[in-house]
Amino acid sequence: MLKQGLQQRLLQKLSPIQIQIIKLLEIPTTQLEQRIKEEMEINPVLEYDEAKSKDEYSDESDSEENDQESDDFSIDEYIKDDYIPSYKLYSNNYSKDDKQEEIPFSTGTTFHEHLVAQVGLRIFDDRQKEIAEYIVGNIDEDGYLRREITEIADDLAFNQGMEVDENEVINVLNIVHDFDPPGVGAIDLRECLLLQLERKDHSIPAIDTAYKILNELFNAFTRKHFEKISKRLHISDMELKEAMDEILKLNPKPGSSYSNPMSKSVHHIIPDFILEEDENNRFHLMLNNRNVPELRISRTYSDMLGEYQANKKNSTRQQKEAVMFVKQKLDSAKWFIDAIRQRQDTLMMVMNAIMEVQNDFFMEGDEGKLKPMILKDISDRTNLDISTVSRVSNSKYIQTQFGIFPLKFFFSEGLQTDTGEEVSTREIKKILEDCIMNEDKRKPLTDDKLAHILKEKSYSIARRTIAKYREQLNIPVARLRKEL
Repeated sequence: MLKQGLQQRLLQKLSPIQIQIIKLLEIPTTQLEQRIKEEMEINPVLEYDEAKSKDEYSDESDSEENDQESDDFSIDEYIKDDYIPSYKLYSNNYSKDDKQEEIPFSTGTTFHEHLVAQVGLRIFDDRQKEIAEYIVGNIDEDGYLRREITEIADDLAFNQGMEVDENEVINVLNIVHDFDPPGVGAIDLRECLLLQLERKDHSIPAIDTAYKILNELFNAFTRKHFEKISKRLHISDMELKEAMDEILKLNPKPGSSYSNPMSKSVHHIIPDFILEEDENNRFHLMLNNRNVPELRISRTYSDMLGEYQANKKNSTRQQKEAVMFVKQKLDSAKWFIDAIRQRQDTLMMVMNAIMEVQNDFFMEGDEGKLKPMILKDISDRTNLDISTVSRVSNSKYIQTQFGIFPLKFFFSEGLQTDTGEEVSTREIKKILEDCIMNEDKRKPLTDDKLAHILKEKSYSIARRTIAKYREQLNIPVARLRKEL
């Protein structure tokens, strides 16, 4: 049985401008220009300020009374001549002498086109050719066959109507294994490397030994159990080293050399902030708004409301509906411009707070000068919510005299030394990197030894913490770092 009733609830809702600010804070400079273009496409009230007017924008509060009656709203705020944003989205931080050259590049045949072309060069009947083309179609960009033989046979039966057995597929695959580049069509790394060695001269002892290592002792090879390999094959350390050198010459991803550069996504870093230092060693922080246009509200639509105000008594229903549409777009445009202004202010506020904490680093560029800093530290300094600081620091970069750094680079946890001094975990990781870089590769340092070395430097860190830092640095365990 359905019942109707009234109840009161207290809810917190974000205003339109708050929603705009949150969304704009997350996007970096590289995407801001595109976001502005998208907004201009859906809102005809927004337009480029080609005159680059420097008049100040009067920040007027939004009135909820405007949403009540179409005849009761005031259009004064929409038709003021000084309704122009105070911030500059366009920045003259470059000179007319700057060169903007487009570097052309040429691209040849793609990897899969190269394989399909080789199918046509082989002596295949129609049935074998169709199987070969299907196999080639299941080879990924690295050159590996990512489909099981049984699955290929089933696919050909269901999709192509061809009844083929597994042996027929294997016979065609063996021919594909002769294609260039060597190793193409392998199902795993071991087969890929073996296919490449099969094309080499096995009368050379090092090549023959390398083939035996991969064929018979692949697990020991991946685990770098060199003593076990030498003992099983009855070879000396020198012979093992020569065989390993031959293996290292092989390509684990044979398809990579044929990849189309246009098919790969290239990530271009455009800094959101530019930090410059003058002759007096004073810093000047700027937002990089070089490609971001300045916006203003179109006078055409403001004049339209002005005409409606003058002839309000004689206006028709269609005219009222049109004016209400324009008013909504004007409100939306105003919110968007305000949101961009607040985005710029928030970005600068957060970046200035980061510079205050990490001033020593910006002065010298020494990573060891970085202080422990977490999101809450910046939140406390700026009185912004931690989530806001997180949005600002995500996917943003700053250009300094020492290079371009992501804002996340400046955040790290703290650790106390035996003397009570608080240091950044980034400094600990830097010490670990230096120790591993300078270690004897024949006897790499274990996590226990690394912990002992750090303890001698007054850093009391547990072995499991060392392992965590090492994994964060993408450094393998000591056994896998071992070399001959």
